[in-house]
Amino acid sequence: MEILMSLSLLLTLLISIVFVKKKMSPSSNLPPGPRGLPIIGILHQFTGAPHRWFYGLSLKHGPVMTLPLGFTSAVAICSRDAAEEVLKTKDLETCTRPKFLGARELSYNFKDITFAQYTDTWRENRKVSMVELLNFKKLQTMKSLREEEMEFMVKKISSAALEQSPMDINNLSMCLVSHILCRSALGQNLHTSKLFDEDRVVKLVTEGSLATGHFGFSDFYPGILGNFADWLFQRKKGILARMFKELDDFYQHVIDDHLKSLDGPKGTDPPADIVAGMLALVGKNGTNLDQVKGVLMNLFLGGIDTVAIIIIWAMTELIRSPRVMKKAQDEIRAALGENREKLTEEDLEKVEYLKLIVKETFRLHPSVPTIPRETMSPITIQGYDIPNNTRIYIDVWAIGRDPKVWKNPEEFNPERFIDSDVHFKGQHYELLPFGSGRRLCPAVSMASNTIEFGLLNMLYFFDWKLPDGVVAENIDMGDIGNISFYKKEPLLLVPVKHH
Repeated sequence: MEILMSLSLLLTLLISIVFVKKKMSPSSNLPPGPRGLPIIGILHQFTGAPHRWFYGLSLKHGPVMTLPLGFTSAVAICSRDAAEEVLKTKDLETCTRPKFLGARELSYNFKDITFAQYTDTWRENRKVSMVELLNFKKLQTMKSLREEEMEFMVKKISSAALEQSPMDINNLSMCLVSHILCRSALGQNLHTSKLFDEDRVVKLVTEGSLATGHFGFSDFYPGILGNFADWLFQRKKGILARMFKELDDFYQHVIDDHLKSLDGPKGTDPPADIVAGMLALVGKNGTNLDQVKGVLMNLFLGGIDTVAIIIIWAMTELIRSPRVMKKAQDEIRAALGENREKLTEEDLEKVEYLKLIVKETFRLHPSVPTIPRETMSPITIQGYDIPNNTRIYIDVWAIGRDPKVWKNPEEFNPERFIDSDVHFKGQHYELLPFGSGRRLCPAVSMASNTIEFGLLNMLYFFDWKLPDGVVAENIDMGDIGNISFYKKEPLLLVPVKHH
């Protein structure tokens, strides 16, 4: 009976708001788009991967589209020129984030950098992250840790090569990046930790990333109506609460471990990782522990799977393109010489074709295929009026497949970047794997370095082949996710030791 009364009240509120909304909505020069149903708009069509959905709609309605999603107004951007106008010309007016339920619950109410709204506090936190935590000098001090973790990975692959057994490249890549980030950023050595191992960390990252992208009713019906519906149907809130507790326990362990180290015997070196740098700022400029945990969330959930995803897709494309694989390995082995026992990050300066492979992987398989923003004032994009408080979804995946920009866009062809000045650091709007403008990912250098160095080791020390009975043409190229999208089916490859 109570549920029926609640549903009746919910329906009454919906109908009332629809009439008020229609009466108050001014006519304007909005972008074209699909017509929606009353109350729900086109939410009933919003299934599967958003980037593929936006791309399909753009083929019919054009590269700038209005999307009626519940009671929210949204615009999808699927072209380079429109993306440049949003991210460069109108960057200041569009550099805040929508307040999505999943991100709110797991970022300590937006006390982070990735999902927080554009405020003075956000600007200060981002400046600190760039100057104090992710600067070149800090990254160089962690170089030996990254090289050591690459050696561990090579040993792991060598064991599989001796047995001629297939390796799960998805898991291998996630474990590699987990080890690197946990040591360099969080001060946690997963080889020796008694509380956390690589399997638990990978599980936390995978589940946490999916939970961060959870939508609630309040995401499409803002205010009392959506909050009431979220309360009425609490299953998703329960999932988020459980995930939040697991992640919060992990962050608290990391913080407690650092605090113990700081109180350790005199003469011992304090931790020099990113978390230590954040804790040193607590009490300064209003920084508190929730903000430390918010940044931890960005590093942990945003820094592991997004990097691993590119390694996975690069290896997938290479095994499907023997010509590119051979060319890459020939260049690497010629430049570095034979019979090396270990590689260093300086070796990356000697290989160029590998960097083109990474660029091409960013183009076809961006880890975060859709960038969300929100207008803070009315703007004009490509001649269309975009009202204040409009969500903007920039479809990086669709832009990377635009035939007006890329010749044979579905083909994996690293040579397209030869003699090209296009890079992935936010100034070329046809290639935006890390975003652009004020919202450019602050860890671009750390991420790209890890991807390139991981692939360098995998391609120098090993040849790779598909398991018996598997042909390249049958490899599943589907993806799955919420915010970051990873290869749906694990990539299984057999390593063959080169030396």
